[in-house]
Amino acid sequence: MRRIAEALEVCRSAGRLGFIPYLTAGDPDPDTTIALVRMLAAEGADIIELGVPFSDPLADGRTNQKAAARALLGGTNLAGVLDMVSRIRATEKIPLVLFTYFNPIYRMGVEEFARRASRAGVDGVLVTDLPPDEGDAYRRVLSATGLDPIFMVAPTSDAQRRSMIARHTGAFIYYVSRTGVTGVREELPEGLRQDVARLRLACNRPVAVGFGISRRAHLEALSGVADAAVVGSALVHCIEKSGGGTAAVDAVRGLVRELLGRADQASQGAR
Repeated sequence: MRRIAEALEVCRSAGRLGFIPYLTAGDPDPDTTIALVRMLAAEGADIIELGVPFSDPLADGRTNQKAAARALLGGTNLAGVLDMVSRIRATEKIPLVLFTYFNPIYRMGVEEFARRASRAGVDGVLVTDLPPDEGDAYRRVLSATGLDPIFMVAPTSDAQRRSMIARHTGAFIYYVSRTGVTGVREELPEGLRQDVARLRLACNRPVAVGFGISRRAHLEALSGVADAAVVGSALVHCIEKSGGGTAAVDAVRGLVRELLGRADQASQGAR
């Protein structure tokens, strides 16, 4: 069983919602990213998404756009992200998913990217601007190298399209909780629980929900409905405020414990 599928099966067997934190790789520097991944693995993350910084991130809100700009300014590119994955794999077995746009992969070459990503230890790849019906060759190349191609379902996707995406995605369906871009939200969209439940039933695939998930209450609301939840902008904003380094690791650790209902551990650790 591949790492992502195994992690989701562990969550399912335990009857709990999987936790998938998102980081922009290289924000503010590679060493901080690697330290954050190791901390998140120790704090109970089930899968980690690493965003590949891109100059025109159309699916990202202001917080993640700024993080991508910081990472690019520091010299991070796709090759650099794969190097970070290799360094992470020296100590960590947690599943890693790259969250990227297609342009960096196209520039490297799909086959070259797949070889290097697989060798580095990437488990899955989510390309935000490559729909499955336009990515047959991409899917075949990734699958041949042991990588899971992961695709998104939007709230506006009709039943036929949802079924098609379910047939082509690997490991899980990424359900975008709302139309628009990433970013912290106060409330979950009305009807989200019901829509996710229908999607899981109709497609018979694990579903991870992302975009706007930022509070403990959001995770509680999705528990028992989704298979996993992705928290991104809230963590990225925390990194931005802290300035990176050990301060970022400590700040994100505290936020993660709050999200997972273990805030008392954070207060004890601060004493």
